[in-house]
Amino acid sequence: MVLIEAFHLSKRYRSVQAVDDFGLQVSAGEIFGLVGADGAGKTTILRLMCGAIQPDTGEISIAGVDMLRQTEQARANLGYIPQRFSLYEELTVLENIRFFAEVRGLATQEWMPRCMEILEFVGLAQFQSRRAGKLSGGMKQKLGLAAALVHRPIVLLLDEPTTGVDPVTRQDFWQLIIHLVGEEGVGVLISTPYMDEAARCSRVGFIQRGKMLVEGTPGELTQRLKGQVLELQGAPLSLLRRVSLQAPDVEDAQMFGDRLHLRVRANLADRVIAHLSLAIPEAGGSLSRLRLVPAQLEDIFISLMEQAS
Repeated sequence: MVLIEAFHLSKRYRSVQAVDDFGLQVSAGEIFGLVGADGAGKTTILRLMCGAIQPDTGEISIAGVDMLRQTEQARANLGYIPQRFSLYEELTVLENIRFFAEVRGLATQEWMPRCMEILEFVGLAQFQSRRAGKLSGGMKQKLGLAAALVHRPIVLLLDEPTTGVDPVTRQDFWQLIIHLVGEEGVGVLISTPYMDEAARCSRVGFIQRGKMLVEGTPGELTQRLKGQVLELQGAPLSLLRRVSLQAPDVEDAQMFGDRLHLRVRANLADRVIAHLSLAIPEAGGSLSRLRLVPAQLEDIFISLMEQAS
């Protein structure tokens, strides 16, 4: 069952085309990841999807309900977590959830059992009397998720929900999302700046200037890269990158933490390895590792950004 559909969405802010002929579909039990640089249009797209702003053109359907013509009915099917914490910091965890439940029209006998279930699910049951402003960043995100789930939505819209939280909390949050998708069949549209999170999605869409560049499963996308990828380790990295870019068969060299990823022309990896094994020591650098590795989503993203610029 298709839970999110968008066709030909466009949104302009004066001279800025924030969203440009954008479309996607997300089915039940699927996580669709939106990946793009800052300013690519991710937040605007999610705000369009939840009815917070109106598109200039296009159509949006949430669980078969037209968001533009039946906004409140469509919103009843979704839960939305914005990029910044937006709950009431002076209220307790329980009071926040109660507020959002009653805004949704839920009676006490409906929301209270669900609230206790959700707080246990997200690991906040023992903090229900703590004010939201006293929670850590990760706990605030879990409270946001709890508030978004109180009315049992079948669609979740998540705008970079794990930005700024520690790796353990990020892992916990993703386990919650995966459980919702696998056990309850929720459809999720999530924006993320993290490629390891994008790799967990059922499908990924790379966007730039509000336009979908390409979308597919992580496996499909990594197969799209023309050429091969070499992983290069040594020192100093600045010298290694300069020497690599001078090699005739190297198309690009990008930093990946303490190493470089070199994109080389198809089937020429062995020739590049032989060349750099001599060229780097001759230039005064040290080479500790140079090997062929599978392409990662980040390699694809960088390649697409270069092609689109």
